[in-house]
Amino acid sequence: MTAATVTSSRPPGSLDRREPDRPAGGNLRRLLPLLPALLLLVVFMAGPILWSVYIAFTNETLTGAASVNSRFVGFANFVKMFGDEDFRNSFLLTFVFVIGSAVVGQNTLGLIIALLQRGRGRAVRSVVNGVVIAAWVVPEVVAAACWYSFLSEEGTLNELLGVLGLSQDWLFTAPMIAIILANIWRGTAFSMLVYSAALSDVPADLLEAAAVDGASNWSRLVHITLPLIRRSIMSNLMLITLQTLASFGLIYALTGGGPGTASQTTPLYMYEQAFRYFEIGYGSAMALVMLVIGAVFSLVYLRLIKADA
Repeated sequence: MTAATVTSSRPPGSLDRREPDRPAGGNLRRLLPLLPALLLLVVFMAGPILWSVYIAFTNETLTGAASVNSRFVGFANFVKMFGDEDFRNSFLLTFVFVIGSAVVGQNTLGLIIALLQRGRGRAVRSVVNGVVIAAWVVPEVVAAACWYSFLSEEGTLNELLGVLGLSQDWLFTAPMIAIILANIWRGTAFSMLVYSAALSDVPADLLEAAAVDGASNWSRLVHITLPLIRRSIMSNLMLITLQTLASFGLIYALTGGGPGTASQTTPLYMYEQAFRYFEIGYGSAMALVMLVIGAVFSLVYLRLIKADA
């Protein structure tokens, strides 16, 4: 059959649905309105990141000869970093802080609060949401001041425990527990909101059918609810992990990394090296390592999300 026969066999009045060829510059013109935003991203986001990557391989300082004539030192900062016992200690404390306050604390408590609010009245949900979100919206310094007044040697907790003889300086004897609890208190609202939205999409009739079949509350949670919100769980874990990795203000205002280095996480140690001892290149190398660790966490969580898709 020839092409002419095919053409002539079309019904009368039929239209050729082939899209007309677009001009070569059509896509470019569509991108023009985005150009100012792209330039701002390059200048204020990509630019500082690339500059930090560069100075991580130099001996850049804030004062002295190296502040004017810095030189490329290769991987010297990274060799120094991984041989630095204080850095290894700060890295371990960061890991404990992230697992304790984000992965276990905020994630679990946010899920529990969201589950307990299911089926409750609007008044109860409004009160609970207001109390939990209030802790989230206050500045980190204000949150640290609240917990300092609660945990300090002359604070509220010791006033309550004084009759039992258990009063002590909690910020000195248990600084990691103090900053973990403070971060859980402040950040749980985000997880609660994520899980409240996810649970609203779980079909109620499916849970009711399982209850009729004799499934317990725990069985329904483990075998129905959690699998259905698994993607929300992974997304929440990724976001709160990245936020907690970079947590600085709350810890700095509450314990300052002390006593000694007992609560000095990597962001605080990086700040100390860069802006107290003026070793900008060394501090940037730590920042680059933290950036890579955050990227690894993100890739793992994204892979888990895609595996569930």
